[in-house]
Amino acid sequence: MVQLLAEDIQTKEVLDWQGVHLFHFVGSTCSQKTRIFLGLKGIDWQSHHMNLVKKAHQTEYYMGINPRGLVPTLVHDGKVIIESNDILTYLDETFPEPSLIPSDRANEIAARLKAEDDLHLAIRAITMRFVFPGFLAKRSEKEIANYEALGTGTVQGATDEHKAEESAFWRRMLQHGYIPDEDIKDAFAKFQAQLQVFDELLANQDYLVGSTVTVADIAWYIYLRRLTLGGYPLARHPHVNAWFSKLDARPEFHNEVPTGGLPGLITSGLHAVQALKRSRLVDVAEAS
Repeated sequence: MVQLLAEDIQTKEVLDWQGVHLFHFVGSTCSQKTRIFLGLKGIDWQSHHMNLVKKAHQTEYYMGINPRGLVPTLVHDGKVIIESNDILTYLDETFPEPSLIPSDRANEIAARLKAEDDLHLAIRAITMRFVFPGFLAKRSEKEIANYEALGTGTVQGATDEHKAEESAFWRRMLQHGYIPDEDIKDAFAKFQAQLQVFDELLANQDYLVGSTVTVADIAWYIYLRRLTLGGYPLARHPHVNAWFSKLDARPEFHNEVPTGGLPGLITSGLHAVQALKRSRLVDVAEAS
């Protein structure tokens, strides 16, 4: 579990905070997952909304709390925990009722969450090309350098290699001007393979780990919302599609993932242009 040490944190005030505090962004998949989890658990929490569009996560204050500059970040009674799946595991242990990580299925749930975490760069690649226009998403070299300079650069007292991976992602995007086709092909193939596994699984059970909703369902519901928003053909996986529709009909899921307003108009406009140019997700992913 990625719980920060005091030496990793420069914004020391959070070490004295009491209660449950969450730094999050409305459009962040990991934040959406965490908010759904908190709602299903019935946990009272204090919101600290970070506007990623305005680069609120790349400030001295916030990177003094989370040296990776990512959301969400949980602060609970002075403990600072980063990485969304670690946050959910911690919260389920700390607030055990109702359990969303049943102890008798913990290994299966961990495997589902690892599969989700392994695809975090893949979902980002699809997002940055098919949900938000590249010119809005990409970062300048100055912004990347500023990111590298802020924060302690350590996690649990050691140099954080994850931060270098973040910089490499944004520099690759800057180099190409957008997410390259080969990255989209790779991301699409990985998701298609994983969803086919889930389709076979869901042919014989209601949820990803048995007969009740667990954190695994929350995590993968969020990815499916983002994938479908990017143009992924979910109908190719009928059992996954039915599972997704069942969860999406629940307000406690659907309402935490807003898709309308200006962001929705931007995505719709982007898709219209891509349709004309035959550069939609499926067009790029399956081009020979």
